[in-house]
Amino acid sequence: YSKLHFIVFETQHGRQCYYFSTNRLTWSESRDECRQKVGDLVQIDSREEQTFLELRLREKMNNDEDMFWIGLTDSEKEGTWLWVDRSPLNESLTFWRDNEPNNCTGRDRDGEDCVKMGMITGAPDLKCWFDQSCKEAYRSICERPVINVF
Repeated sequence: YSKLHFIVFETQHGRQCYYFSTNRLTWSESRDECRQKVGDLVQIDSREEQTFLELRLREKMNNDEDMFWIGLTDSEKEGTWLWVDRSPLNESLTFWRDNEPNNCTGRDRDGEDCVKMGMITGAPDLKCWFDQSCKEAYRSICERPVINVF
């Protein structure tokens, strides 16, 4: 049984709300969990947003492997990275760690088609994206638009 900490969409950054799930799930399961909260896995659209998230993850990670799924995948076509809204990754706005993505097939013959992020020690130049087998279990970052209720 995994306890979900309901600090739901706890912070507002620009016009988005974020929720950091403590449930360790596959990428698809994480996406389903986000959708149940009327959101989706996070889509990083700016250096400012990456900075904001990278700092939050450092506070939430317990060790180097305690990373979080984001909404980026090349599962449809190897090497063609798409966000969950189907928009292509802007190649001038990426935060891959050195030697990533590497599509390692050591643990999964299908390779690494999903993206996790985070470095407990802090990431040089914010570069803390790693490709990973989508079947592995990690925590995740959900995002949804701010909904003003008046």
